[in-house]
Amino acid sequence: MGDPKFLRRTYDTPKHPWEAARMEEERKLLDRYGLKNKRELWKAQSILRGFRGQARELQARLRTGGAQAQRETDQLLARLTRLGLLSVGTPTLDDVLALTTEDILRRRFQTIVLGRGLAPTADSARQWIVHGHFVVGDHRVTRPGYLVRLDEDGQIGYATTSPYSDEEHPVRVALRERLTAKPSAPEPAAMPAEGDPRR
Repeated sequence: MGDPKFLRRTYDTPKHPWEAARMEEERKLLDRYGLKNKRELWKAQSILRGFRGQARELQARLRTGGAQAQRETDQLLARLTRLGLLSVGTPTLDDVLALTTEDILRRRFQTIVLGRGLAPTADSARQWIVHGHFVVGDHRVTRPGYLVRLDEDGQIGYATTSPYSDEEHPVRVALRERLTAKPSAPEPAAMPAEGDPRR
């Protein structure tokens, strides 16, 4: 079990740490989803690896026709559907194997808060979450990496004790103006004159 002061690591690091293509892909994901460091990305990859490993094992066990394997398959698919990783309907284990790291990152609390327009940037979304400005239902959530369930999507909001819960807070006003502002259409390029060689 181990000493509770020294918790076990919940992610796996890459086997080859200095691969340029992988490092560039990781950097893009860090920038796109506002992750603090690569450790958060590796945690998401480890979560996905666990789901996919379980799906592969269940596929092998289902070939023998075990009732327990079928029950575990139904439970796994129901769990991933609740998390919003699989579409509602009749998902299969092949759908689990087709999941990507970005599917996990899209369900992070930080990503959903930013996507809802509740924070101006990914960095501010992370900071506000850690400082306790957001709730899911009645519970204050202070972990940016929390995976939000589908039924919790509509329950995300500002905590009543947060100054941002005031509609007239300057940051809220600026966020509303940014969301309602429409990008201006680019001006059409001028047509070259009749004798212009660019024509």
